[in-house]
Amino acid sequence: MTHLFESLEEEKKQRILNAALNEFADHGFEQASTNRIVKHAKIGKGMLFHYFNTKKDLYYYLLHYCLDRTLNDYLKQIDITERDFIERFKKAGELKMELFAEHPNVLNFLGTFFLADIKELPGDIQAKYDQLQKEGYEKIYSNIDYSLFRENIDVEKAFKMINWVIEGYEKELKSSLKGQSFSELNMEPYFKEFYKYLEMLKSAFYKKEGEK
Repeated sequence: MTHLFESLEEEKKQRILNAALNEFADHGFEQASTNRIVKHAKIGKGMLFHYFNTKKDLYYYLLHYCLDRTLNDYLKQIDITERDFIERFKKAGELKMELFAEHPNVLNFLGTFFLADIKELPGDIQAKYDQLQKEGYEKIYSNIDYSLFRENIDVEKAFKMINWVIEGYEKELKSSLKGQSFSELNMEPYFKEFYKYLEMLKSAFYKKEGEK
């Protein structure tokens, strides 16, 4: 049925997308109201279900849409020629901030989805989600210059520790934000805090400037 939605004029399509993304981001899947979606999209309820058979179909369409935007507008822009692991991670964070500024609805929706920790997804969406994780890992962790680490540092162990710190911070952040409305959050302070942790890791493990 979604081919009918795809054939809509762009302005109307974006209006429906934005209304649906905002609704699911603010209320999650269970509490999201199709009545509020059609009200903000300025369409009849029958038209919404003409494009999408059920609320779940609409939700899955939005997942496809947001995962595609993340793959194309974010991951593919990460520069793997930057071989400094921490600098690459920092630049990836800046890219994410730019994406958030340009498409806040996308990241708001995905933030709610990630926090919901849905256990079972349709095969095609699970495959796309797995692709996102795989490409994300490769974009961040491949082609790293290990010579930047200090000579007395076990690079493999330091690398694992950096991974643990980053993953731990993300897990703690997800836990602290669970249940909150992503559309009302100012993420900039969290990114700034994250950058401070990165600088601390750099100071702990990297060679000092001018040190060979």
